[in-house]
Amino acid sequence: MVYVSNKLPDDTREALGQSDVFLAFQERLSRVATVDRPVLLIGERGTGKELAASRLHFLSRRWHGPLIALNCAALSPALIEAELFGYEKGAFTGAAQRRSGRFEAADSGTLFLDEIGNIPLEVQEKILRVVEYGTFERVGSAESIEVDARIIAATHANLPELVAAGRFKQDLLDRLSFEVLFLPPLRERREDILLLADHFAARMSFELGREATVHFSEEATRALAAHSWPGNIRELKNVVERAVYRSETPVVTTVVFDPFDNPFEARPAAGPPDAARGRQAAEKVPDSPPIPFKTAIRDHERHLLKEALKAEQFHQKRAAARLGLTYHQFRGLYRRHRSHLD
Repeated sequence: MVYVSNKLPDDTREALGQSDVFLAFQERLSRVATVDRPVLLIGERGTGKELAASRLHFLSRRWHGPLIALNCAALSPALIEAELFGYEKGAFTGAAQRRSGRFEAADSGTLFLDEIGNIPLEVQEKILRVVEYGTFERVGSAESIEVDARIIAATHANLPELVAAGRFKQDLLDRLSFEVLFLPPLRERREDILLLADHFAARMSFELGREATVHFSEEATRALAAHSWPGNIRELKNVVERAVYRSETPVVTTVVFDPFDNPFEARPAAGPPDAARGRQAAEKVPDSPPIPFKTAIRDHERHLLKEALKAEQFHQKRAAARLGLTYHQFRGLYRRHRSHLD
């Protein structure tokens, strides 16, 4: 990402929301935007750190200058220094000519360092010098270059933990954290989910050249509202755009959260018909030894006698009639189980 325009990028329109937590974050962002100091953005993947950096720049007094960005996670440690500070011709193999770095390109503007936790310690030392003194040297040069660039850094990592582990300089963290803004994850912005979904759906529908207004069915709306959104706004945008693209009508009825759900993946074979399942269940050998037949009959007789006596208020003739037995049959059973009936 490299912005050199003094116009607000289109993607900043996606800073939409009406939840209290979102509005509070935007208020803090707007307040610090006008203060010419470094800002550190902390947030999960997909929460909009790049978008927040854009808004910080274009709401600042540097809005007319360039916004230059570097994703530090996309480069090897050996290349980060050259990308940031540039290099002289012959500084290393392949350096056929002098090249300016991102700091020079961001002069009078803003430099956005995404995933700053990936920067090696030796490069952190050079960044600290730029922050403190506004000067640096290109790789392979001893000439000092002055630069005026505001640094906005972002990460999903825990920088204090990296400091404790010796992987990030405490001095640099102190200088970059004039203000630390924590971007709220989408699960904390429940009121904004459907607002953002409608926004992304309308944009996708327009991109596809569809004239009808797109909207979500009640079932699709419930699914969107109930999802946990581990990928945050980026995940929401992908899910909504996929749903609109796949829908053949303006009413989106189905949303797919996992596009890697393979319909041809081997799954357990379907069970047999109900009748066959019933036979199998009847024929299945239990894991524990079965109750002996005589014991089961005995227990069942006692249960029936108890229930009949209780229902007839212990009147034996009526209990016998209730069980369909003669009085003598009932008396025989009663004498056999009497010790367990009282």
